[in-house]
Amino acid sequence: MIKNWGVIGGIAAAIAAGVYVMWGPITERKKRKRGMVPGLLNLGNTCFLNSLLQGLAACPSFIRWLEKFSGLPSIQSCKDNQLSTTLLQLLKALSSDEPGDEDVLDAGCLLDVLRLYRWHISSFEEQDAHELFHVLTSSLEEERNRQPKVTHLFDVQSLENLSNQENKTMACISRAPLHPIPDPWKFQHPFHGRLTSNMSCKHCEIQSPVRYDSFESLSLSILLPQWGRPISLDQCLQHFISSETIKEVECENCTKLQQSTTLNGQVFESQRTTFVKQLKLGKLPQCLCIHLQRLTWSGEGTPIKRQEHVEFAEFLSMDRYKHNSSTQILRLKRAAKAPQAESLNDSTEKPKANGTDRDNNNKTFSNGTCSSVFLRSPGFNPQFGLTYDYSVFPSSSTEYLFQLTAVLVHHGDMHSGHFVTYRRSPSSPRGSSAFSSQWLWVSDDSVRKSSLHEVLSSNAYMLFYERVRRPSLSPCSDE
Repeated sequence: MIKNWGVIGGIAAAIAAGVYVMWGPITERKKRKRGMVPGLLNLGNTCFLNSLLQGLAACPSFIRWLEKFSGLPSIQSCKDNQLSTTLLQLLKALSSDEPGDEDVLDAGCLLDVLRLYRWHISSFEEQDAHELFHVLTSSLEEERNRQPKVTHLFDVQSLENLSNQENKTMACISRAPLHPIPDPWKFQHPFHGRLTSNMSCKHCEIQSPVRYDSFESLSLSILLPQWGRPISLDQCLQHFISSETIKEVECENCTKLQQSTTLNGQVFESQRTTFVKQLKLGKLPQCLCIHLQRLTWSGEGTPIKRQEHVEFAEFLSMDRYKHNSSTQILRLKRAAKAPQAESLNDSTEKPKANGTDRDNNNKTFSNGTCSSVFLRSPGFNPQFGLTYDYSVFPSSSTEYLFQLTAVLVHHGDMHSGHFVTYRRSPSSPRGSSAFSSQWLWVSDDSVRKSSLHEVLSSNAYMLFYERVRRPSLSPCSDE
């Protein structure tokens, strides 16, 4: 009998020790205060997961997209689609400002779901938060692609919802209304954007067709500091879209122009000229993720982490990096008149890059180097149902304006370190703005208040911005 009591006592002691290790002393557990967010339990080396989830929880448009996506009948009826629902539950819990007893959450369920998607991520090995971001987005796309592209005739619920959809009806040749068919496979997440790339001849200015490529994040190289000057996010973005010169490219248009000016039917060889390759942003996402590449290699081939501070601002103007289709149409028209192009006066005004004057744009707003005059005016974004408090408008012509929502920081070197997150506190449902002005510092299960100055002084590894729109502008499509 005494032996049995000893066994029972040993089991009880082991359980008590496990509870203490996992949740700490129960007497110290306090109710979470309003405006704070729950922390996340570190399951070994899962700070990369915890920091990313806190950053995503600060993006309200992404949460609203998950609500719409996981609410689709085809998603709810399929048991294999567990990622969107699991991620939504975690992010909603991390974005609640109501006080509660759950001050520490466990995100291990998300790793279990990712293993079902053939991602074997160990919670005891150090991982990269940026790589995990792409694992999540690619897995969500895989979940979306599983959906049927045509509504099944026996899917009564989806067919009945056709009349309740907000999409505009299309008209066929007979002018009869054509009801839209649900297209969940085109339901892109708000981090999805498109890059444009095209080449233009420096001699005749003919441009190749624009090529579009998808992206979920912009991975920017950090420039080398010059003469002790600080590095800004603007410089990294400008380097990302900087043009590239390619020599000895065969130009069909130059060859045709050369043959049209020849006499006696003389045939010339194909003309080879110098082309300029230009990269631009064709479609800007609603949620913009920027990754600063802090990995470099020494002359001996060993990895080194870049520790330089990159200046960034609370508001980011992306107008100068946006592809302007009207500018290309003007250039194509000019290329059609290329025989007279060389005779044009040098003083003739040429289309500005991106359709704007870069010098004037730099004066009105410089990302990461200066602030602007504050103008208070409430706004509403019909696309995601978000109401914004527009604190700053650097210029009346600024259309693609983004506001900072979260910053991920990596402390340490390339072999070991720790991820922390600066994020906005959840906004109050009774407030007029979708973004709170209160910043939080989150390190696994530790949460404290922070300031915007502390956020902007951090060595960012990942930046999360969300696009804000003017009340007078209707949601525009960049496709």
